[in-house]
Amino acid sequence: MWQEKDHQLFRAFRFPDFREAFAFMTKVALVAEKMDHHPTWTNTYDRVEIYLSTHSAGNTVTEKDHALAKAIDDLYEPS
Repeated sequence: MWQEKDHQLFRAFRFPDFREAFAFMTKVALVAEKMDHHPTWTNTYDRVEIYLSTHSAGNTVTEKDHALAKAIDDLYEPS
């Protein structure tokens, strides 16, 4: 579930291993590039943390962020 904190949308995702976490990040990268809206994220082994905000709108949450969050949710297949 996405949370709004510090003027960003945030969600953490868990995977069985690094390979699956990285595969998920690759899928997200392709969608983000198509949307021309890129996340701030971190990856540590089986965990991916994603932060979304719109820099051109003063680093606030906009509809672009909600649209990308929805697209990311559609890609996530929990194990």
